[in-house]
Amino acid sequence: MKQALEQQVGEVWVEGEVSNLKKQGSGHWYFSLKDEGAQIQCAMFGARKRLGADALEDGAKVRVFAETSVYEARGQLQIIVQKAERAGTGDLQARFEALKRKLQSEGLFDASRKQSIPRFPRVIGIITSATGAALQDILNGLTRRAPWVQPVLFPVRVQGRGAEIEIAQAIEKLGRPKAFGYPHCDVLIIGRGGGSIEDLWNFNEERVARAIASCPIPTISAVGHEIDFTIADFVADLRAPTPSAAAELAVPDGTELLARLAHWRRRLDRLTADRLTQARLAMDALKRSALQRDGEKLLREPMQRVDTARARLAQAARSAMDTATVCLNAARTSHRAQHPAFVLERRLHYLSNLQLRLLRAGQDPLDRLHSQVIRLRGLLRALGPESAFQRGFSITFGADGKVLRSAAGIETGDFLRTRFSDGETTSRVVGP
Repeated sequence: MKQALEQQVGEVWVEGEVSNLKKQGSGHWYFSLKDEGAQIQCAMFGARKRLGADALEDGAKVRVFAETSVYEARGQLQIIVQKAERAGTGDLQARFEALKRKLQSEGLFDASRKQSIPRFPRVIGIITSATGAALQDILNGLTRRAPWVQPVLFPVRVQGRGAEIEIAQAIEKLGRPKAFGYPHCDVLIIGRGGGSIEDLWNFNEERVARAIASCPIPTISAVGHEIDFTIADFVADLRAPTPSAAAELAVPDGTELLARLAHWRRRLDRLTADRLTQARLAMDALKRSALQRDGEKLLREPMQRVDTARARLAQAARSAMDTATVCLNAARTSHRAQHPAFVLERRLHYLSNLQLRLLRAGQDPLDRLHSQVIRLRGLLRALGPESAFQRGFSITFGADGKVLRSAAGIETGDFLRTRFSDGETTSRVVGP
């Protein structure tokens, strides 16, 4: 039976759920693979040296490549596992390769379309999880190397269903900051920490790749560890092996810049001193020559020019240093001005101004309406019937209650009602 299985069935792929995993001190692992209707015993000899052994854990769904056999001592069918992988990993890898070939054929990986990263960026956009270690690694790198740079975080989910939509939308919005009200960034860092191929899969989605490819701002992909590669790495303008490395690639080292500036200053001082020494030696040689008598007069003007040039050179060096110092201080001041406390204070002041303007905007129409009501009340009093009463006039109503406008409609015996300013009277017509 054993020979028949090993020769006729041989090596096969088996997929199922791991259960009853036992890791022996000898380094051999024993477990079962099961599905809804069956199970089979498995053995992996020298497991720690086998490919994909880390995927084996109780409850995990895996695919194993194994050799069929029989354990003769128990007469038990088993498979000898050579390698393992998480279920679905092969499908994901196939999708990865297919999308990679598709985008590569469209030219999205070409070096000719990639933008260069600016040497001295001032604002850097970061698209990652707000709670992940990758964000802290990036911020620590930026603070250490270039404290004058302003980071702008666009928090997104970097794992799970729908996370690729958030990542793509963040790239599109930061790529068009004026349209969405975001600050303009010089560079975008897109990434997350390490994980399995499933954890990193959102960065292998076509929507994310096309968002990166169409982004007008230079992009740096910082997904996973150095050994991890995603579609985003191939499409981005620059790939960083880790999030920390992305910060180092995005900004120059401020300490190194200061050291280089000091080096050039020392070199300039040395070159200046050498030129002055050569000039003095040349003047001394002229003094000792045949022009010794009149040499002093001949050299007066060149000596003055040398002194003037030396002073101008020293002044230029000092000016350059002063300018660099001013720029550095300005960068530090700008960085401090972006502190959340100052930003919050400015926004509170802006909200207070808006509140005052809103109150004024509501009060002014009310005041105008009040004045208009008072004016109309005065007009009503001046033009209404009450004013006629005050002047001694009265109004007479007929039997039908209508105002009498002439004597033609009155007949003998009619009862009339007359209204005065202080009351009414009733009368009867006894004659014309």
